[in-house]
Amino acid sequence: MIAEFRLPDLGEGLTEAEVVTWLVAPGDTVTLNQTLAEVETAKAVVELPSPYEGTVSTLHAEAGQTIAVGAPLIAFDVVGEEHGDQEPASEPGAKAEPNLVGYGAAPTSAGRPARRARRIGRTPAPIDTAVLEAAPHDATPSTAVDAVIERPRSTPPVRAHAKRLGIDLVLVAAEVGDRVITRSDVDAYADRIGRTDRGVDPAPATHSTVPSTPAGLGSEERETRIPIRGVRKHTAAAMVQSAFTAPHVTVFHTVDVTATMDLLSSLRSDRGLSEHRIGPLAVVAKAVCLALGRTPGLNSRWDEAAGEIVQHNYVDLGIAAATERGLIVPMIRDAERLTLIGLADAVKSLAEVARSGKTSPAELAGGTFSISNIGVFGVDAGTPILPPGQSGILAVGAVRRQPWEHHGEIALRQIMTLSLSFDHRLVDGAEGARFLKDVADILEEPGRAMLLR
Repeated sequence: MIAEFRLPDLGEGLTEAEVVTWLVAPGDTVTLNQTLAEVETAKAVVELPSPYEGTVSTLHAEAGQTIAVGAPLIAFDVVGEEHGDQEPASEPGAKAEPNLVGYGAAPTSAGRPARRARRIGRTPAPIDTAVLEAAPHDATPSTAVDAVIERPRSTPPVRAHAKRLGIDLVLVAAEVGDRVITRSDVDAYADRIGRTDRGVDPAPATHSTVPSTPAGLGSEERETRIPIRGVRKHTAAAMVQSAFTAPHVTVFHTVDVTATMDLLSSLRSDRGLSEHRIGPLAVVAKAVCLALGRTPGLNSRWDEAAGEIVQHNYVDLGIAAATERGLIVPMIRDAERLTLIGLADAVKSLAEVARSGKTSPAELAGGTFSISNIGVFGVDAGTPILPPGQSGILAVGAVRRQPWEHHGEIALRQIMTLSLSFDHRLVDGAEGARFLKDVADILEEPGRAMLLR
């Protein structure tokens, strides 16, 4: 019988999501917890596992379409189920264990899930004429009626990459054999058939966050229109809300960080720390956590409804990350408890996950203070906008070697500018200046961290 799966609540009050790509099609057989699709919320790209085992009957949304939470997403033909919307299958008498906010079920067996089978022949897939012209022996359509083949093994990013190039992974699998298909395999196949436009998405612009054809000065089109969706849409709304709700004040301080850079150089030469990439941002993060203990107003939020200032006794430190989908701010939970090495590892992990587009909504929720490393772009200073619900954000500028007064003489020193924006409802100028001076003192003389607690 038919069982419908509706878009679940993905957390943090998100009301809608955009279907990025489908990983199944009508007629496909799916197993419990098999990934059905990748959807993009206002915060992250999320993989949706299947709560059913059966055959895909209907896809209720197309790639690029935005649907509301609770709206039908996909329908399954589930053997042995009753009519109407069904609850996910589970062990008899066992309580379902959610594997994503809003839905989920416990596996019915402990064995390794079988890869889904894909039927071909009954409803022939559209033939790629470009592939036929380039290599007809690779794209000869099957005439079998009930032939069943396994879905080629690959990861979601590789499948999405192949889809952008218009390449069937079945044809790639025929060349590489029975192993996991990599991005390089797809690129090699694309080169062989002359499909070299890897940066171009063949889908219409209305279903993508980037234009389908290269645009810029001198192009034939006078304008390029890009839909406002996903992370960029959420970021824009949050920044407007913050800018027109909290009275921003920004103060700047330029500091000699030569001692910090010397410390980092010595740590990099320590073989015992070779597995840890400790950089200036980790030292800044540690300095921020120490300084917040002396200036609690910068680790607070303004609760308008309750008429209260909520002071946090912990630090959930946000690290702003620029990704292909826009700016996101994942959190390091309880950052004040971490050592310098722990913070360095956490910063590295957050950056890698953010670049892969797999940051979960939970990792983006909350936050008590944020850091924006604008120095990686060669920028010295700026006026960062507060993330909603936070009273402070620190922008870290580029480290530059330049003439500086040192012990009464002019010397070449490593210089950095810090930019602190804060909510003037919670933080006055003196407290903001004291916080910035505490951070700067630690960067100028890392040994001062021993004086703060």
